[in-house]
Amino acid sequence: MHAPGDLKQTHSGQVILKLAISPKRRRLLDRGLRALGVVFLAWILAAYVVLPILWEHHEHQPALQDAPKWSTTAQGIPGDPLNLGLIGSEADLVAAMLGSGWDPADPITLGTSFRLARSVLRKKPYHDAPVSNLFLFGRKQDFAFEKPAGVSASRRHHVRFWRSVEFGRDGVPLWCGAVTFDRSAGLSHTTGQITHHIGPDIDAERDALIAGLRDDGRLAQVFEVTGVGSTLIGRNGGGDRYFTDGEMAVAVLAPVGRRGGSPDRLANPATVRIKKQLWSTIRPLLRSLPDP
Repeated sequence: MHAPGDLKQTHSGQVILKLAISPKRRRLLDRGLRALGVVFLAWILAAYVVLPILWEHHEHQPALQDAPKWSTTAQGIPGDPLNLGLIGSEADLVAAMLGSGWDPADPITLGTSFRLARSVLRKKPYHDAPVSNLFLFGRKQDFAFEKPAGVSASRRHHVRFWRSVEFGRDGVPLWCGAVTFDRSAGLSHTTGQITHHIGPDIDAERDALIAGLRDDGRLAQVFEVTGVGSTLIGRNGGGDRYFTDGEMAVAVLAPVGRRGGSPDRLANPATVRIKKQLWSTIRPLLRSLPDP
């Protein structure tokens, strides 16, 4: 006797064990599988439909609801996410960035490209090193700024800005920005071209830039709107990993000559505040992952 199954011999002499499942156990198994399917569907709906809807908000700048969320490379590949916006005139933008310690990036020429390569290879400073072009609204960035973070241009904080009156406020333009940290120089994972590799925690760069402008008295108002959305493992145009809570920090620049006190901080909706609390528990784990 063989329990809980039966042995059956085939024409070829093979012996197959047929498991015998009682009707009660089969019903329990069917119910379990159905319950697992329901849980899976509920997770799909919550993670990809319900929560993104609850977390989406543009109450402080409604025009940004239809704004692009990513820059693109020259090949049309999604580039760095847009995680920053500054509202103000061109003079306000330039004064704020220079006043808070950022250097304007040199244009890309044969000479500046040679200086950049020499800086990286010989570990020499080049605080105005050029940045690669990314595109938004059909054109490359209007401004690029950087801050050194090492002895050479291989490690630096950098930000690109694109001007948009459409997404601004009362005729004052919004400067859509993508701020990241260059952790090293190397070859692009997607094109094989020489490029910088970014650090994965792009929220840290966003928050640090806003904090620097605030501490220098350059901001009149600060708030957040939905950007690319919460992302655990994203990839930029060079194939580099990044993660983000998905918020775009937006600030109204204080006019030139009117630097002063602390800016007004507009609150996020309750659902977004809960999301950010949850994200704060996940973020240390994401930061601990090794860079590829």
